[in-house]
Amino acid sequence: MKVTLADLKRGESGIIKNFSAERVPLKLLEMGCLPGNEVTMVQIAPFRDPMYLNINGSHLALRRETALEIEIELIK
Repeated sequence: MKVTLADLKRGESGIIKNFSAERVPLKLLEMGCLPGNEVTMVQIAPFRDPMYLNINGSHLALRRETALEIEIELIK
């Protein structure tokens, strides 16, 4: 089963595994959204869009549509 950033609940963390470079904006890559980096869900807005994340120390707001494109491995 594919787990994405959109599956994270508040306070949960994961490691970025894979994503489609064509579907993820270059700006996110420049801000540290790269395979191997840790991501933590900080907060989720009403209706689950946008999501507020901490990616390797950078705080980002991310649309659910984009979060669905970024595959992660959950950290237990």
